[in-house]
Amino acid sequence: MKKFTLLLVLLTAGATVKAQDLPANPEPGKCYVRCTTPDIYKNETVQVQITPEYKKLKTYPATYETVTEKVLVKEAAKKMSVIPAKYATETVTFVKKQGASTLKVIPAEFGTGAETVEIKAAYAQWELGAPAPDCASSNPDDCRYWCYKGYPAEFTTVPVTTLGSDATTSSTAIAEQSGTYTKKVVAQPAKVVEEEIPAEYATITKTVMVKDAYVEEVVVPATFKTVSKETLSQKGGLTTWKEVECSLVEYSALPINWNLGSATLTAEAKSIIDTRLMPVLASNAGAKMEIASHTDSRGSKSSNSELSDRRAQAVVTYLISKGVNDSRLVANGYGENKLKNRCSDGVSCTEREHATNRRTEFRLINN
Repeated sequence: MKKFTLLLVLLTAGATVKAQDLPANPEPGKCYVRCTTPDIYKNETVQVQITPEYKKLKTYPATYETVTEKVLVKEAAKKMSVIPAKYATETVTFVKKQGASTLKVIPAEFGTGAETVEIKAAYAQWELGAPAPDCASSNPDDCRYWCYKGYPAEFTTVPVTTLGSDATTSSTAIAEQSGTYTKKVVAQPAKVVEEEIPAEYATITKTVMVKDAYVEEVVVPATFKTVSKETLSQKGGLTTWKEVECSLVEYSALPINWNLGSATLTAEAKSIIDTRLMPVLASNAGAKMEIASHTDSRGSKSSNSELSDRRAQAVVTYLISKGVNDSRLVANGYGENKLKNRCSDGVSCTEREHATNRRTEFRLINN
């Protein structure tokens, strides 16, 4: 009944196309897929230049040799030696203290005497006399007479000291004193003696270039590789209906055990693809196959969708590497959108229940 229902679904899906696009004389209970006749290719070989011709340059370093050379390390010069002066000793006499004389003073001698000194010179003067007794005038100056009276000089005697002999000196000679000292006099003056100092030489070792570095050019030829390629010899594309096992149009498990969070095919997974999918594709030429991958509900929806996409694409990529035309393959990642049990977000489930949802499936679909 299930197979018949699938056939009805397929027929209903094609009801909008022309009648000649449907299977001719379908039988109840059988399943059909629409196939496209494949393109037919033939193998050819071509020469592909994988490396170009190019120049390879080899460099050779400069070469050197060691030589010795005599070099001047100290120039010739002159050495000037000073010979000091030679001296002799002489005794010189000198006047240590000049001769002189000493003077003795003989004081002056005095005597005594007297000297008369006029202290007032002699003089004369008019003097008014006494009035006449018989003068009748009442003026007392009347009846008087004048007399010119002279007076003698006045003298005094002053005791004096007289000089007997003046002071003199007597001279006594002081003898001259002599002394001696020694002095050095130049017996032979200083002189400069000039001495030649010869130049000095040393032997050095140095490295000199014999030949400078140079380049040698070698031409490396191009390399080629013979590559086999398919060329289209007959164009396909005709649509035909083919009877297939009904189990192949429903999802079938592809028992790949993916590593946690990985979309890399293991050697075991590739072996499963080789034994399960390659025969189906080979026996149903022109049929198209969907690879569907699913995850459990753990993790975010976006990361689960991305992981399932990568896993489905990994299977498709491997099939293409085995020679399957990519037009026959569809990769779909459904993430956690098609759980097979109750284990959605927030539901507590066992690891076994979650494992049921982690699956990769395949089925044939219309081309």
